[in-house]
Amino acid sequence: MYRNKNIKKTELAELGEFGLIKHLTRDFKIVNPSTLKSIGDDAAVISNESGEILLSTDLLIEGVHFDLAYVPLKHLGYKAAVVNFSDIAAMNGTPEQITVSIALSNRFPLEAIEELYEGIQLASDKYKVDIVGGDTSTSNSGLFISITVVGRANKEDITYRDGANLNELVYVSGDLGAAYMGLLLLKREKLVFQANPEVQPELTGHDYILERQLKPEARTDIVEALKVHGIKPTSMIDISDGLASEILHICDSSGKGCMIYEDKIPIDITTSAMAEEMNIDPTTAALNGGEDYELLLTIKQQDYEKIKNIPGLTPIGHITEAEDGVNLIARGGALVPLTAQGWDAFLKNKE
Repeated sequence: MYRNKNIKKTELAELGEFGLIKHLTRDFKIVNPSTLKSIGDDAAVISNESGEILLSTDLLIEGVHFDLAYVPLKHLGYKAAVVNFSDIAAMNGTPEQITVSIALSNRFPLEAIEELYEGIQLASDKYKVDIVGGDTSTSNSGLFISITVVGRANKEDITYRDGANLNELVYVSGDLGAAYMGLLLLKREKLVFQANPEVQPELTGHDYILERQLKPEARTDIVEALKVHGIKPTSMIDISDGLASEILHICDSSGKGCMIYEDKIPIDITTSAMAEEMNIDPTTAALNGGEDYELLLTIKQQDYEKIKNIPGLTPIGHITEAEDGVNLIARGGALVPLTAQGWDAFLKNKE
């Protein structure tokens, strides 16, 4: 317990998640020459004789990151693994091993944990990743899942967030906003059920957005396609916190600005339909929803002809000078400065 009452206490909400990380790690120094990249990207990079090792970890907490009222344990296990694989893909690498640590209360029987691990194993088998260790512990307040992933890439292939250059093109894989709309649908149906347990959830016809929320995929296929076509992104990040947050990360790390065009942002028709039903702007879902786990990347202009041959990649903007800011060109032509409004574990009034 923090007991020093003579020092002003700073609310974590004043910093936000990424501000807190920057604050806590600002004085960290690298002392080992094998550490090529530490905190500040999708994964750390460690030098190795047989190629660079990529390392990342993710913590999921019941009641904060997931709600077991509508998240099946098998899906949860699958997603917990895949979001880590996505971090390695964002570094232009290949995931190879994971460790799995869990803490759980005594309300969970063995069969429930077997279901969770079945999902983790399913994801590991699909992405050809080995489960090599972990830990288990008790918990007084629900389920905690921590997965650490180890990946590999050649040093010359690794892509960081800080490599975007003036006039380069901004691309995104897949489509955006679906996972967020799937989450809102699940939350809505939970409230309906709580009000009347006799009412069955209205989920029919919403398979796509529900799958994007409950069972996302890491875009390792895009990483492979880029290599096949001889394209190395100049910067890359996965979209876990919304498009706006991620492009701000790239621009901040690269010391650049950006223009994103609203009419170029790929949004699935089912996402738009659900957004309309809930009176939400689909662009808002894409910019701030998060959990899509698509890849956001920048490429050199000379790679434009090559990247056109890769399906599932959409050009949405270009890199500008830092003083121009990070902006959205709305469909009507208005210039709208982008701000990060996606998931932040420490912001107040989050649902």
